[in-house]
Amino acid sequence: MASTSSPTLHLSTELKFPFDPSHRRSRKITVAPSLSFGKTDRSPELIALRYRRRRAPVPPSSSLSNAVLNEHTTQDRVRDDNAPNPPQLEVQSRIWTWRGYSIRYQCCGDSGPALILIHGFGANSDHWRKNIPVLAKSHRVYAIDLIGYGYSDKPNPRGFGDDLFYTFETWATQISDFSVQVVKDKAFFICNSIGGVVGLQAAVMQPQICRGIVILNISLRMLHIKKQPWYGRPLIRSFQNLLRNTLVGKFFFNSVATPESVKSILCQCYHDTSQVTDELVQKILQPGLEPGAVDVFLEFICYSGGPLPEELLPHVKCPVLIAWGDKDPWEPIELGRAFRSFDSVEDFVVLPDVGHCPQDEAPHLVNPLVESFVARHATRSTAST
Repeated sequence: MASTSSPTLHLSTELKFPFDPSHRRSRKITVAPSLSFGKTDRSPELIALRYRRRRAPVPPSSSLSNAVLNEHTTQDRVRDDNAPNPPQLEVQSRIWTWRGYSIRYQCCGDSGPALILIHGFGANSDHWRKNIPVLAKSHRVYAIDLIGYGYSDKPNPRGFGDDLFYTFETWATQISDFSVQVVKDKAFFICNSIGGVVGLQAAVMQPQICRGIVILNISLRMLHIKKQPWYGRPLIRSFQNLLRNTLVGKFFFNSVATPESVKSILCQCYHDTSQVTDELVQKILQPGLEPGAVDVFLEFICYSGGPLPEELLPHVKCPVLIAWGDKDPWEPIELGRAFRSFDSVEDFVVLPDVGHCPQDEAPHLVNPLVESFVARHATRSTAST
């Protein structure tokens, strides 16, 4: 999942609970027609005009996304924090029954383009608590607990025989059905870590449901069997079998499923450790103590198959924006930069001094990027209808 080479380091980077300056390459983006949501007050033209008035002109090679990012510097954050906070919209928690399983999701906002927020490994929809009410001011926002995580049901993976249940295909199908049955519209996918692989997989399987994807520090899946040298594969399989089929795995889970361990893990992946609050620790830990969570945890860290991001991106038909915290110790930005070469990726934006979970550590940077990306692609797709 993270980019390291030794088996020991591989193990440590699998334990993710939450789980540059670059330029936009000019190209013509073809966006499928979609329903009109009306005009937005954050059009690309207004954002660019606002940026030109406040700062020096954006160099020709800079992207609009980077212009928006530059507009929300640390000084802007301090000024915003000192300003009066307007009342936030109410976030509702609901249950959706999917294939007989109870799925928890949160929603907020009643107008504008639909957004589906997809969390990472070991996390849940509460990891988007700093984004949902802000984005809901001009969007219909849905944050979902993937099956096996958060407060969604956690069916025992051994109940499916030899078939793997907790796979990216399962989660992608869940997202597709959620779009059809709950959102009842095309949506933009906003994803973190393994949620990025889920979003890409859903967009490939059902391209008609996705209008665009924003990916934050996608999992590189460095423990994937294809990325291991031939001589190391038997060792990895043996270690995975030890975790999955013996008491070693449950002992290991119990050792990390404590407030102290969760806080330590979060402090590894957050560059600004002041954002690792007791509230955050409880949001991540509490659902992980529910019955069945240990089996899901062990099943996924032993999952070395499935798709890789670089295998999915060539098949994605909608526009993709990738943003990356440059202080991510688990998914090195140097490897992530290679994704700029794919035609579907219109932007690769570096988030300075940010770790693996930018949506929670630096929402003042992530929320404007999401808003500007959605605004320009919602406008384009509306114009094409």
